[in-house]
Parts: sequence; C-alpha cells; structure tokens
Amino acid sequence: MGGIALLFVVGFFIPVFFNISKVLLFMLCVLVLIDVFILYNTKKGITLNRFLPERLSNGDANKISIGIQNYYKFPAHLSIIEEIPFQFQKRDFIFKVIIATNDEKMMHYDLTPTERGVYLFGNVNVYASSPLQLATKKHVLGTPKEIKCYPSFLKLRSFDFKAFTNDSISYGTKKIRRIGHSLEFEQIKEYVSGDDIRSLNWKATAKRNQLMINQYVEEKSQPVYAIIDKGRAMQMHFNNLSLLDYAINATLAISNVILKKQDKAGMLSFSKKLEDWVVAEKRNSQMSLISEALHNLKTDFSESDFSTLYAVIKRKITHRSLLILFTNFETMDGLNRQISYLRALAKNHLVLIVFFENTELKTLTTSNKDDILSVYDSIIAEKFMYEKKSIVRELKKYGIQSVLTKPENLTGDTINKYLELKSRGLF
Repeated sequence: MGGIALLFVVGFFIPVFFNISKVLLFMLCVLVLIDVFILYNTKKGITLNRFLPERLSNGDANKISIGIQNYYKFPAHLSIIEEIPFQFQKRDFIFKVIIATNDEKMMHYDLTPTERGVYLFGNVNVYASSPLQLATKKHVLGTPKEIKCYPSFLKLRSFDFKAFTNDSISYGTKKIRRIGHSLEFEQIKEYVSGDDIRSLNWKATAKRNQLMINQYVEEKSQPVYAIIDKGRAMQMHFNNLSLLDYAINATLAISNVILKKQDKAGMLSFSKKLEDWVVAEKRNSQMSLISEALHNLKTDFSESDFSTLYAVIKRKITHRSLLILFTNFETMDGLNRQISYLRALAKNHLVLIVFFENTELKTLTTSNKDDILSVYDSIIAEKFMYEKKSIVRELKKYGIQSVLTKPENLTGDTINKYLELKSRGLF
C-alpha cells in the first residue's frame, strides 16, 4: 500500500506511473476481497479448548494449557490473546502461531498468583489470517470462568514423608536426630526373647511367677494448633508475598504433616479478636476445613490483641497442646509488650513462636558503603538484626521455643522444628 501511494505521487509527474498505480490498487482490492471471502466462508474455522486448574495455588507456578485446531483449508496465521485475570496486570499477553490445515497445537504457560481470592478468566480472542494476511477474522472462543486461589497446596507433596526412622529424620535440608521418645502404656504381656528387659514389670512377674513385661506404643494424636497473627505487622512483603501469605502457606503444609504423623491439626487466626477457628481433629476432612479457613483469611490492619488470644485459648483449649504462633516481632519493645501473655500460655502448653528475618536488612549490611549515609543505614540495620537474635534469647529464657527464619524458608524450618519437638517428646 505504501508503494502504491508512492506511485500515485510519482504518477503526478509521470503519467505512465499513474496508470500502473491504479492497476495495482485494483489488484490489491481484489486480493483483499478474496482474502475476506476465504476467511469468512468457513463458519467454524478455529476451535479451542482451554484447560484450567480447578483451583490456583498461591505463590506457585500454575500450568494453563490451550489446545487450538485449524479447520481452514489453508495454513492459518493466528494471534491468540488470552483474557488473563486483572490481578496479574499483563496487558500484552499474546501468542503468535501458524497451524497447518486440520492440524492441532497445544500451548502452555504458567501463572504465579501472589494473593488469595477469586480470579476471573475471560474469553480467548483468536485473530486468524490466511497466508495473504490482508484481512483478519476475530474468533471469540472459550468460556469465562472464575477460579479460587488457595494457599500453596502444590508444594504439599514435597513436604509429605511417609515414615521417619528412629535414628534420624531428614526434612528439607536439615537433619533432625531423635534424642528420646514418648511412650504410652498399652498392656502387660509375657516376656519373649528379644523384648526390652528395661520394661520388665516386677510386680506382675512376682504374681505370675514368670517374666512379665510392659508393652508400650508411641503416643499419637497430640493436638497441634497453628495460630496466625493477621495484624498489620504481618503485611510486610518479600518476593511479592506478604508475611501473612507465607504464614498461611506454611500452616497448610504443616497441617498436612501433622495429620500424616497421626497428630490432631487445628488452626485459628487473631488480631483484635479470634476468628477462623478450626478445632484440632484427625478426621479425613480436616485438610479441607483448614484450606477453606485459610482461603478466606484477611487482615484488618489493626494491632494484634494477645490478651484476647490468651483468654480464649485458656478457656477453649483445655488439653496440653503445641501452639505454633506465626507472628513478627521487629524489636525487643514489641516483644516486651506481649511477653507476659506468651509466658502465661507456656504454663499450660508448649509454645513455638515463628517469626521472620528481615532479608532487606541483610542486603543493607552487605552492600558497599560509598558515603556516610550508607554507613549509618548499615549500622541501624545491624542493630535491628541483633534485636531479632536478642528476641530468640529472651524467649528461650522463659522456656518458649522459637524459629527465626527467612520468609522463603518458613515452611521447611517450621516443619523441621515440629518434628524435632515431637521426637524429643516435649508435647
């Protein structure tokens, strides 16, 4: 078209080019009409199937597949524009492919959500052209579909161990040594060769006039509650995920491990009040209940009330349990405001505080110090990092377990700590 326009200009000075440009323009119009005819003559030129997961896993790469088939009688040049949910903010998401006649092609792409909620997938717009590529036909295919985004469930298998040996158990990258075991009495039976003579029951032996031994089984079904602080302290973001979402993903993973270890898994959340309470049980539907509760968990950006947490737990959780509290203390002052309530909880339960390293502070301490301001920033960052370690020592002084971890290592480190506490028979 640019060439024809140029010939029209030249034809103003040289008449022969004017006639040539008219012929070429006529030929172009004819080709466009032919292209439109062959595109629109076939009613069902393109078909498409989009394969979406039933639910999305937060913070993980979720695979989406599109199968497209060409029924045109010529190789189709396709531009495929997927109406991705607005949460991903992708405005230029387009595939360009060429598909032969009666051929089918599969395309795959990954989406990584960073927040829980409902995601709406719209239509798939396919712009088809013939080899002439002078006209384009738009096909609006696919069906809009809403999909819920749940806490990270795709990583559950990576944390799912079937059994652990008595000598050591490995979880993630950390090995844990069993330093003891907790036993529950089952029955008194006659001694047979190979039984542990340390379990001999001398009173029963004297009565029966033969060796009798106590038989034990490992204690199971201990209540374990994951408690999520959803106050404003948990809204800090690392790698596009908030600390709250890291805690939610870790809660889902550790609940699965708890149930695999035959313990009772439960959860609750709190800020100004306690919400999303799931009683610790070992039933088959427990993971579904926890997943639904975590899916709807949102913050109200308020200051967390630890006094309410203590009062409700004291009233409702009467059996000694492991309480895994996901929260964040940045300073000793922040801990000192709540330490009395944590100490009160630790009198009746085993309390494990899980809080986060600020990885941005470490970046400040290792960066180049080019001016006096960067030196000041580094010193302040080191002060805050030291306070985090001081919090661990302060909690240990009162017999409160703790895990100080990077956000990305939260799930593995928390599961390691749970298995360590269980192997030591502390709850």
